[in-house]
Amino acid sequence: MRIRGVGQAREWGAAHPWAVDAGLALLVQAAVTMPFVVPRPPELEPATWSAYGLTALTVLPLVWRRRAPMAVLLAVLATSALYRLALEGPGQPLPYQGLLCVYTIAVLAPAWQRAVTAGLLLVAVPVSVWLNTQSARELTFSLFVFAAAYVLGRLTDARQRAHLVEAERAAARERARIAREMHDILSHAVSLMIVQAEAGPVAVRRAPERAEAAFEAISATGRDAMDQLRRMLGVLRDEDSGDGRSPQPDLAELPALLDRVRAGGLDVRYETSGGLAGLPAPLAATAYRIAQEALTNTVRHARARTATVRIDRSGVLLTVLVRDDGRGPRTTPGRAAGHGLAGMRERAAAHGGTATAGPGPDGRGFEVRAELPVPSPAEVGA
Repeated sequence: MRIRGVGQAREWGAAHPWAVDAGLALLVQAAVTMPFVVPRPPELEPATWSAYGLTALTVLPLVWRRRAPMAVLLAVLATSALYRLALEGPGQPLPYQGLLCVYTIAVLAPAWQRAVTAGLLLVAVPVSVWLNTQSARELTFSLFVFAAAYVLGRLTDARQRAHLVEAERAAARERARIAREMHDILSHAVSLMIVQAEAGPVAVRRAPERAEAAFEAISATGRDAMDQLRRMLGVLRDEDSGDGRSPQPDLAELPALLDRVRAGGLDVRYETSGGLAGLPAPLAATAYRIAQEALTNTVRHARARTATVRIDRSGVLLTVLVRDDGRGPRTTPGRAAGHGLAGMRERAAAHGGTATAGPGPDGRGFEVRAELPVPSPAEVGA
């Protein structure tokens, strides 16, 4: 709750910079007011309203500190010099206005403005100390606090840049995830529809009832692909949808996927062991997508008659095995590996697992095996 509140406060501040700057100016004004309300020694002149008004004039430019940091710094230096030279007002324990200006310049200003600021401070700070106490101790302390404000500003700028880079990386990862999802959906659906459409004319002549089933399978496959794409794009358009991720398939949907593959003429056997209930949703979605992509490759390339899909949960390991009796892997000189197998490896690696593909037992057919660690309930909730 506390971290969430800090995050909400930062979001509000980013949306209302004027309010934040006005609040900081009021806070600084409260700080510089303290020496005026604290009783002064009898030997000193009493504080005047004109002196207090001039302190307010040194604080007012801070409202524009983000829009023109250098101009605000010059205004603060000028009004502070006027306060020091023209009026006999109470001194301040810290140069609050100057420190905030230096911090802002360190965060927002380009390099040349930071260099100019350093030069101004190297002149203004010794002059101010000479007009005040002419003390080496005050000079050292003043230089230290201004240097600390500058360093803090540069660290803040570095942190903001790191957050920006991380946000860009997260966006790139999300784009890659969406691309994989769309590849899996479209590749699987189009492959099945092509196989079923090619078999349709033959079935019309020899077995009209099979042709009718093939056309129904084409229609069902197309509708399912459209539903998945509509869900994904609908969530991407919804700015208020949870964590912004599209609805993911579950292993409970795998039998329906196998039925669509069977309608295309491939005999698919499905086996499970170990109990699949209670798997984390992202892990179940990854297992589904790996099985889907493996079957898509079988339909498109293997010329297989049968395939076996086996999902095994053994302790803290989930194994996805897809094996067919097709022609096995083929290599073509100069042809790069497809995106499907690379996508399966990336999905498995995202969960700390592995995915391998190659010839089946005794070199017959093709086999895809993915081994995915199953996180504990404590890890899921962390």
